Amino acid sequence: MTTFPGSARVEWVMGMPVSVDIRTALPERELTPVLDDAFSWLRWVADTFDPDNEDSQIARLNSGRTIRQVPELVEVLHRCDEISRATNGWFEARVDGVTDPSGYIKGWALERLSRGLCNAGAVDHRIVAGGDIRVRGSAMPGKPWRTAVRDPRTGVVRAVVHAHDLGISTSGRRPVVDPHTGKVQEDVGSVTVIGPDLGLTDAYATALFAMGPARARRFAVDLAAEGPYETMIITRNGQEISTPGFARRSGAADRLAV
Repeated sequence: MTTFPGSARVEWVMGMPVSVDIRTALPERELTPVLDDAFSWLRWVADTFDPDNEDSQIARLNSGRTIRQVPELVEVLHRCDEISRATNGWFEARVDGVTDPSGYIKGWALERLSRGLCNAGAVDHRIVAGGDIRVRGSAMPGKPWRTAVRDPRTGVVRAVVHAHDLGISTSGRRPVVDPHTGKVQEDVGSVTVIGPDLGLTDAYATALFAMGPARARRFAVDLAAEGPYETMIITRNGQEISTPGFARRSGAADRLAV
């Protein structure tokens, strides 16, 4: 068995197991505090943004109580507003007067963590939390990370993405509500979005799922035409439909017409 340099850790945070796998050849005395700081950051995010925690800043905001001047809170709410406009309201962090940035916050937190790891010298890493994955650098010298994209309903591998620097988000593990009707969207199996910013892939995957299959296909085509974000949609009957850039990275068979 080949042993790679680096270190890995899994902790339960943000309501799920989160794994940080560092492959950069750093001494243990440097990696241990890096991993300590990584999970301290994630716990801070959970404490600040969890709407179900009555002492979080989001819960205090929703109940009209005084909140602290937290720059990250302003940043997240501003970005959520931008994404809402970009998706014509299909991603919405404010519904009926209640603020809940859950569709963005996990991806945002992991993206910030990934940048922090790079700044600490741990440039080769993979972070996994539920349907969000952030890879940077190499899994081993000269080799990209190989990441399986699984159907959240069945666990079947639908694609394998090869990348040195990519965010990958899959929506469909939990119910997604149509923000326009308040009803759970049930016509889509899952949506996976890949791109350079995990916060945006997370939010786009949520929005596309909420749209339903027909509208999601059109939006995915436009999204790919405008920039670096590519999509794979799995319909309720199991059909895989991908934008060309996603198919090139993973070998997915069916492509959306452009």
